[in-house]
Amino acid sequence: MAILNAQLIFNNMNISVQVGDIIYYTPIVPQGGFTQGALVNTLMLGSILSITPLGNGTTRIIVEYDNTISSLPGKNDFISFAKDKRVNTSSILGYYADVKFVNDSTGKVELFAIGSEVSESSK
Repeated sequence: MAILNAQLIFNNMNISVQVGDIIYYTPIVPQGGFTQGALVNTLMLGSILSITPLGNGTTRIIVEYDNTISSLPGKNDFISFAKDKRVNTSSILGYYADVKFVNDSTGKVELFAIGSEVSESSK
């Protein structure tokens, strides 16, 4: 097993990309005058170690990957990323939540709806 670092340079990087996200790539092949990529051909490259803005909308990311499992993406391959589901959760953790709503408006204001997600985690 050989763990290596790969440097990828992007123009107009998605702003939600963060360290720890997983990078995937899909090889693009010309077919019948079009370039196509199939989801079944998508491969995991590895985890993002660092993100560095280089200016002019260009960003460099360093990805840690195992070269015995995957190879580097080609120049025109489609790159995508996924969040680590163990880290990026949106649910409230704990046994209770305390919420305070404040209205600083001097005019009449109505609150239309409030929502929450509650699931029993222990008994």
